[in-house]
Amino acid sequence: MTAIEQTEARPRSTRLPRRARRNQLLGAAQEVFVAQGYHAAAMDDIADRAGVSKPVLYQHFPGKLELYLALLDQHCEALVQSVRGALESTSDNKQRVATVIAAYFAFVEDEGGAFRLVFESDLTNEPAVRERVDKVSLDCAEAVCEVISEDTDLPSEESMLLAVGLCGAAQITARYWLGSGQPVPRDAASKLISSLSWRGIAGFPLHGTEH
Repeated sequence: MTAIEQTEARPRSTRLPRRARRNQLLGAAQEVFVAQGYHAAAMDDIADRAGVSKPVLYQHFPGKLELYLALLDQHCEALVQSVRGALESTSDNKQRVATVIAAYFAFVEDEGGAFRLVFESDLTNEPAVRERVDKVSLDCAEAVCEVISEDTDLPSEESMLLAVGLCGAAQITARYWLGSGQPVPRDAASKLISSLSWRGIAGFPLHGTEH
């Protein structure tokens, strides 16, 4: 019996405050979208998963796309905040690299599978989705770029290229690591990639040091 089929016997949810109901619906939608993809998912499936009627679902979200975009907004913001928090957690640049890489690995490993909506969406031909996917990568890179620009003599354009490279490496390697069956423990994998990244970025001198 599938997860969707198992919910058919569940009793309908009792009345919840609007914010709590919205969060419940988003959680149910995430499970369905991650499991089925956007195109195969149906609002009926999401309503069943949440244990509500379709009219209740439509009271909160006028359509499937709006529901998907709300999830994207939620998880894109979570990733950006995680990266910013990693950068702000220490003033040691080597540790900053490690915490940023770790933030990506943690995001990808999260059991809810939100990273699949952000980085592996089957709806990137939709402009509103493409905009959000592009923006989260840009926002994370800009956060890293700010630190590189502040701490080195590099022009902002070069700092941004390094930041995009670091974040891109973190995201791609984390997804590869998960998809290949987590061949090494997460902490060890994250440290391996942060070591590689640090050895590269540490070669750029800080302000006031010899070139």
